[in-house]
Amino acid sequence: MKELTRAEEEIMQILWQLDHAKVSEIIDQMQHKKPSYNTVSTIVRILQDKGFVSFRKEGRGYRYFPIVNKEAYQASRMNTYVNNYFDGSFKNMLSFFVKKKEVNVDDLEAILNQINPKDDA
Repeated sequence: MKELTRAEEEIMQILWQLDHAKVSEIIDQMQHKKPSYNTVSTIVRILQDKGFVSFRKEGRGYRYFPIVNKEAYQASRMNTYVNNYFDGSFKNMLSFFVKKKEVNVDDLEAILNQINPKDDA
């Protein structure tokens, strides 16, 4: 899966949240300095070319929607990140965050509970 630029990812985050939107609706949701309509329209077309977005005609304009779901993109990016920076080891990645004190004991316990859920039966 292709990597997104920061601007592309910002637009995808909005489309994942809204499920579908016109360019003007995407701009309305942007938090920081709002780019021009043409800029956002160009980025949406790039996302379409990359296979992340499709559209349907609506009146005189278009309504865009994601065709790659957020979870699939997250998994792809995380796998690439772990492979590039932690020798393909999630253990190495977790150890890194523990050493940096970014993960505490409660976090580790929650992770373990997700991996090995306790039976409530």
